[in-house]
Amino acid sequence: DHLVASITLDNSTETLMISRSSYALASRALAARSAAATTLPPRCSRRSMSSQSPKKHLVTHEEGVHQTMQLSKSWRNKPLFRRQGDVRFKSGLEASRLLIAEANRRDAHEVEYIESVTATMECLSPLFDRNPRYAFVAKQLMEPERFVQFRVPWVDDAGTHRLARGFRIQYSSSLGPYEGPLHLGPHVNGGLIKALGFDNVFSNALTGYDVGSSVGGSDFNPFDKSEAEVQRFCQSYMTELVKYVGPDVDHPTMGMGVGEKEMGYLFGQYKRINVKSTSSSVPFMTKKDSHVPGHATVLFAKEMLKEKNQSLMGKRCLILGSGKNARAVASKLLEYGAVPLTFSDESGHVYEPGGIDESKLRTISNIKADRGAMLGRYVISSTTAKFNEPGSVFDVPCDLCFPCGPIKCVDDEAVTKLADNGCVGVVEGGHKNVTIGARRALKGRGVMYGPHVVTLTGCNIVHAHGHDLPGETLEEEVRRIYNDVKSAATEFNARGDLFAGGSMVGFLRVANAMLAHGAV
Repeated sequence: DHLVASITLDNSTETLMISRSSYALASRALAARSAAATTLPPRCSRRSMSSQSPKKHLVTHEEGVHQTMQLSKSWRNKPLFRRQGDVRFKSGLEASRLLIAEANRRDAHEVEYIESVTATMECLSPLFDRNPRYAFVAKQLMEPERFVQFRVPWVDDAGTHRLARGFRIQYSSSLGPYEGPLHLGPHVNGGLIKALGFDNVFSNALTGYDVGSSVGGSDFNPFDKSEAEVQRFCQSYMTELVKYVGPDVDHPTMGMGVGEKEMGYLFGQYKRINVKSTSSSVPFMTKKDSHVPGHATVLFAKEMLKEKNQSLMGKRCLILGSGKNARAVASKLLEYGAVPLTFSDESGHVYEPGGIDESKLRTISNIKADRGAMLGRYVISSTTAKFNEPGSVFDVPCDLCFPCGPIKCVDDEAVTKLADNGCVGVVEGGHKNVTIGARRALKGRGVMYGPHVVTLTGCNIVHAHGHDLPGETLEEEVRRIYNDVKSAATEFNARGDLFAGGSMVGFLRVANAMLAHGAV
């Protein structure tokens, strides 16, 4: 009935005789204590386990924004700039201000670029607080890898030699080959191209695909030219651009003033010069699926409304612009039961009090298919349409606004009118449609804001998944991107701020890749 047990205490072994029942009780107590230690480790033990095997973060797949970043005192003590004495920072906000000041010192004449840098760096200051090393990466990221500017000579229908200025900025290839839109219009200049390239770094990166950032274009206006003149310009532009683009190198996509016809002319000239026009069965410079960016914009609006326990059904929607994106937005809105009310262009705006249905949308699409045609022609075919009534398109009562028109077409005054008329959300369907002041006004009035950095990711989605993209796949990808952005914004106390969340997600993906590449 007894057992002989040997117990080691302080390196000495003692032999004891205990009963079987006492041994069983002691064994059960020891097993219970071991199980408790396994399931509920002490506080110090949990902390050490977290540092040894951190939880994988959905953004970086490493210890990221949802973990406690390890502060590196050595990085905080390093000078961010070494010009006229070492310049250090004590907080993330101070680091962001130093970076903005440096951008102003070097490129003060590029207004759009300064605005983009200012807005983005202000959002990234919490990241610099948690890990000062990211401030040094941001300094490196402010300078593009390559910026090409060239002349584009072409001949008009009268036989006169004309000259335009062409651009292509290849901003970052940290995640993969360059990819980005081409923009045509008299408003295009070097500062705008640089600003769009900087924004595109974060827009492309937050999708999670292995793709870099580039943007190009020219100050050529395609809307007041004949079809033959546009073709001759595109051929001349591509003759120079072909030196810098190609499959697995740089993939130009459609942008402002560049639709299916322009992409066809550009690719035709590229194919004449180069033998290779595809890579891994992925078409290069395709003109298909031009509707996807507009559809993705509406899907982001749907996700934003879902947060408010609302849907698109019955929502009265203001659409600014009448290009391919604007019409794609209207088409997708009709699919979800929303009511598009307006379109606009340089001549003014068209307002249908009862809404624009599919037949009216087809009429507008046929009108805009003619190069240079204005929306005023639509009034002839509609007995209910109002042209430039009311005087401002923002005076039309609406629930949602989708700016797909010119850059900076929504300012703080427009936001005041929209909010007063019951608008609950502004979702960008074009590049930089909302000014910096308007963003602050939207936040102050409690109006939802979908920034172009997040909403214009449809082109990357279709390029990653191939043509004839099923609607279900597009919706799943939009939901995944939206959840990543929302999660990052919430983590850094910017709940609901999609611009801040998108900037953080995109920056983290690019910055972690750049850290692995070294000083390049």
